[in-house]
Amino acid sequence: MSNEKNVAEQEEAVDTPQNEQSDADVEVVNAEDVIIEDASDAGDESEQKIAELQAKLDETENKMLRAQADFDNFKRRSRLDQEAAQKYRAQSLVSEIIPALDNFERALQIEADNDQTKSLLQGMNMVYNQLVQALKNEGVEAINSVGEQFDPHLHQAVMQIEDENYESNSVVEELQKGYKLKDRVIRPAMVKVNQ
Repeated sequence: MSNEKNVAEQEEAVDTPQNEQSDADVEVVNAEDVIIEDASDAGDESEQKIAELQAKLDETENKMLRAQADFDNFKRRSRLDQEAAQKYRAQSLVSEIIPALDNFERALQIEADNDQTKSLLQGMNMVYNQLVQALKNEGVEAINSVGEQFDPHLHQAVMQIEDENYESNSVVEELQKGYKLKDRVIRPAMVKVNQ
């Protein structure tokens, strides 16, 4: 009987692991289903995360490109400002010298009746020519007016007359010279314009 008892215990021992193993197989299959479902959920979450991170990366790249463009524009504007400052550095000095030049021109129109006056006018003429040459070296030039078409950017009309010898809207007489520094008008010419 003890043999029968041992055999029964062995069968029971053998049956128990098989039963447990089959239950374990069922659990493993169920666990795989859960793992697959969890993996698909995790895949959806990671795809969302990737999409969010890609959107942030794109936004950051956009901001960086805009900042670079702003910086490039700033550098270009600074360079242009420096070039303009260098180009027109003499503008304030020229603006102050032009009235003195006008006075020189008025003084040189005096008729000389003796040698002493002629000598004085000759010296003034030399100084005037030096001033004009120094201004030309800086890029200052007189605005041509008489016989030209009226240009409101270059001329300031103070009178209108009717003269058949001139075309309509042309400058008849210059009352005060105008000057430009390179391409910038320092003082427009005061002129009479034909209607």
